Amino acid sequence: MKETIEAVDTYGFSIVDGIFSSFEVNKIIDIINQANPNKQTFRKSADLFAIRRFLKELPSATEYIFNPKLRSLISTVFGEDYFLVKSIYFDKPESSNWFVSYHQDLTISVDQIVDLPGFGPYTTKPNQFAVQPPLPILKDNFTLRIHLDDTDEGNGALKVIPGSHHKGIYKATDINWNTEQELSCNVASGGVMIMKPLLLHSSGRTTNNKKRRVIHLEFSKQVLPEGLNWAELYELNQ
Repeated sequence: MKETIEAVDTYGFSIVDGIFSSFEVNKIIDIINQANPNKQTFRKSADLFAIRRFLKELPSATEYIFNPKLRSLISTVFGEDYFLVKSIYFDKPESSNWFVSYHQDLTISVDQIVDLPGFGPYTTKPNQFAVQPPLPILKDNFTLRIHLDDTDEGNGALKVIPGSHHKGIYKATDINWNTEQELSCNVASGGVMIMKPLLLHSSGRTTNNKKRRVIHLEFSKQVLPEGLNWAELYELNQ
């Protein structure tokens, strides 16, 4: 686990295999397949099936997601003070042409718009607001990506620029490809990718006719200023 801690600090990410059994993966997939897709928090097209506020929409998945191995991973790498602040499910279908260019995850999900120093701009989605917080919050947060399928370059594995999370706000247009290195983060089904929000990352199109289903979880230990709350807070000690 020391190697995982060092990798997250140095490179901004780490891949940990075998966090979920095939039984747990299949139970999560079954819960997703039984969900009603006709809700505001669901988005379904030929290229993408996404569920925002995933754990609020499908709470029965919680017991399988926060299994003992995942809880141990979080507490060992980051400590006991973190809580969930955002959950999304992404399904990149077999024939998807959806791709995402290089970017950082610069916003957090909150419950309302409040004029506060260092917070802004805000964006609005149905029943949800997002805002760019002060940089220390982003530096302190982390993301877990749970892979329900084997994922590689052929079905949209994340590509990252190792160490880019140390450079603050780093625009894709400023990437110096003479010095930066791109790496594909291939993850087996049941594995987890840990990443920092400021790590530059992208995702390519699907070319091998294989699904890429991922549950994206964001964590923080930051208490937001009075008047502003996390839109989706879940304490891990529940």
